[in-house]
Amino acid sequence: MVRAGYPIDPRALDDTEYRGTSLGLPSWVERLTWKRFRKAFHRDPQTGALRGWNVRMQQAPEDFEPMSRRGRPRTFGHYVVRSGADLTVPTGCEHGLLLDYGRLRDPLVALAPGDATLLLGWSYLDLGYARIPTPSYFVLELEGPLSYVP
Repeated sequence: MVRAGYPIDPRALDDTEYRGTSLGLPSWVERLTWKRFRKAFHRDPQTGALRGWNVRMQQAPEDFEPMSRRGRPRTFGHYVVRSGADLTVPTGCEHGLLLDYGRLRDPLVALAPGDATLLLGWSYLDLGYARIPTPSYFVLELEGPLSYVP
């Protein structure tokens, strides 16, 4: 599915937030983790690097609000956004962007050419000598401008 997606202009992600939904995980894994989340993207004004993080969200279907601690959204899973062409990625994922968490990596593509409002991602583990696919896919829907920088 990611192989059939379209490249994303990284500038389209600058200082945005996306509503995320996990796809493909067994229900017992979703109960231990989450089904809904937010991904935030931020262009660092000092370095120019595009980076981001995940935000834990309430899991009630009618409530898409962040979980908070001391009045601040609970963030986790910080990543750097890279070009898939710059790293060794699974075949067919070179044209997308890559959310690089370290060993965990998420190729990310647009579902329509030139349109960053609906994105598809997939997770794999990069062990250096091998890339291990996971059953984890996710969809991201543009929610709006960045509301919080940790």
